[in-house]
This record gives sequence, structure tokens and C-alpha cells, in this order.
Amino acid sequence: MASHGEHGAAGGPDASSPGDPRSPEPDPAAGSNSMDARLPADLLRAVLQRLPPIDVARSACVCRAWRAVASDRAVLEAAFCAPWGVRRVVGEPATGAFWRTASLGRFALSHAVRRGDTVPGVALKYSVQVTDIKRFNNMMSDHGIHSRERLLIPISNPEILLGSACYIEMDHNAKREVAVFYPEGRPGGKTESLANIVSMERRSRRILESVRRSLHVDDGTAAYYLSVSEGDPRAAMMEYSEDLRWEQQRAGR
Repeated sequence: MASHGEHGAAGGPDASSPGDPRSPEPDPAAGSNSMDARLPADLLRAVLQRLPPIDVARSACVCRAWRAVASDRAVLEAAFCAPWGVRRVVGEPATGAFWRTASLGRFALSHAVRRGDTVPGVALKYSVQVTDIKRFNNMMSDHGIHSRERLLIPISNPEILLGSACYIEMDHNAKREVAVFYPEGRPGGKTESLANIVSMERRSRRILESVRRSLHVDDGTAAYYLSVSEGDPRAAMMEYSEDLRWEQQRAGR
């Protein structure tokens, strides 16, 4: 009986021997880091810089080590610039979501408005549609050009971005954040601060309110006469008075 017990203990299915070791249990902690353990950080960085921005964002969800590399400014910029051959992008966006889409809509060309410029003329110069310029710059009519110092021009030919440097800017008129390309070089080299943008918006609103109350018209009409008078309140009111006088004379005929 004793020998039978010994045989059962030694030869049973649950028996273990030095010659036949059990397979080690997987370590969950080790498994979560096995990916980045096999891939050096330099190699991972080189790979992520060649991915589309949306895939770089997805790779940040793999593990903590990947997230650190995928969130690096150089990696984000390289993935953002690669599709269009942009040399570099200067500045920091308001949110990290800016980097996730590298479409042409994230880029714009800066056109300094000069006396005599018209929206159709600018559209012809850059081979874009008038409606695209107005939509991109948040303009209700062509007259809006007279109250602007510059227009953002949608990129119609991606080749102009090859080897360029673009600057992340928030345009307070267009109300959008884009990477701006300056064909003639960036004047001043400084981006408008948020305080300056807010100050300009408040000033424009005060002028609009003043003209609206003086003329007893709605915001749209006041904005129109300010635009045709290049933002001069007195000229706007004179322009309105002339139009009103003309309408009265015509109605009296």
C-alpha cells in the first residue's frame, strides 16, 4: 500500500520533476511593456515621425512609453509637415488637437491688403474662388476687405509649401487658428498676443455699437457702412446719409 501511494504521488498527473519544469506564468506587467522593450526610443521616434498625424495620436494609446514619444513636439511637427513638405512650423497651438489633422485647410497664405485691392482681384491673383476667401476669412461681403489689414488665402497649390516655414497664428478676423505662410517674409516676426486680439475685438465692437446707435440701424447695416468706409465711423455715417438722401430723392419723383 505504501509503495502504491508512493507510485501515485510520483507518477500521478499532478506530479512535477526537475526534468519537466512547468511553463512560467505570464507577467501582466511585463507584457504591457514588452512592445516598447523591444523597440528603442530612437527607432520608435523615427517610425512615428513617418506616420499620418491621426495614427500618431492613436499610437499614444499603446502604452506610457509610446505616449511620451508620440506627444513630443518634434514628432508632432514632423508628422504634421511631412504630407506637404513643409520645412518647419513655428509656434504653439492653443490645443494639441491642432496637430491631429494635416489637411491643407490647416494652412493659409498671408496676403497684406493694399489700397485698391478687391476680393475678386485677390482671388484671381492666387487662383482661388472668391467664396473660398470669404468663407476662410469669415467675411459676409466683398466690402469686408476694407476693414482688414490682411487676408488669409486658402492653399490651392500645395507645391508653394515645399521647404517653407509656417507660423501658427490665431487670426481674430477669420476666427481660426492656422499655420500661416508668408511669401514675402513674416513682418515683425511676432504673433499677436491674446490680450491684443481681445483689445482689438472690443474696440471694433464699440465702434460698431456707436455707429449702429447713431444711424438707428441693425448690426449688419452698421457693419456694412463701416466696411465701405475702411472702418472710419464718421465716413460710415456720411456714406449712410448720402444713400438715405438718394433714396428719398428717388422716392419723391
